[in-house]
Amino acid sequence: MPNEAEVRHALQGVHDPEIPVLSIVDLGIVDEIAVCDGKVMVGLLPTFSGCPALGFMAEAVRSRVAALPGVTEVEVTFSLDPVWNTSRISERGRLALQSFGIAPPGTAPACPYCGSNATRVASAFGPTRCRSVYYCDACHNPFEQMKAL
Repeated sequence: MPNEAEVRHALQGVHDPEIPVLSIVDLGIVDEIAVCDGKVMVGLLPTFSGCPALGFMAEAVRSRVAALPGVTEVEVTFSLDPVWNTSRISERGRLALQSFGIAPPGTAPACPYCGSNATRVASAFGPTRCRSVYYCDACHNPFEQMKAL
C-alpha cells in the first residue's frame, strides 16, 4: 500500500489541462492526501470555483492513484476552504509557468521570453479567469501572467 509521499509523487504526473507543463502538485491544488487500508482520499483546492477542468483533473487523479500497488479505492474531493491562492505555486511550478510563456504571479511581471521589465497590461481578461494578458515592449511578444489571487 502506498504512503502519502508515494501518492504525492504519483500526482506529479497529473498536469493542469490548460498548462500541460504544470503538475497539480506544483500548482498547489493538492491540499490533502489520506491513505488507509487501500483507500486513498485526495483533497483538491480549485483555482476558482467555476474551473471547467475539475472533472478532468479528478478523473486523472483517480486513474493515476488507482495504478499504485495496493490501492483498492480512490476518492477525490474538492474544497473551497482554504481558498487556493497563487502563493501555493511551488518554485518548480513558477519555472514551469515561465517556460510555457506565462509570467508567474507578482506585481510587475518580467517578460518570460526576454526578461525585460518593459511590460504592460494588454488586457486584464486572459483566456481563463486566472490569467491576464501582457505585452512586452522590448521583444514585442504578448504573454500571460497568473493573477495573484
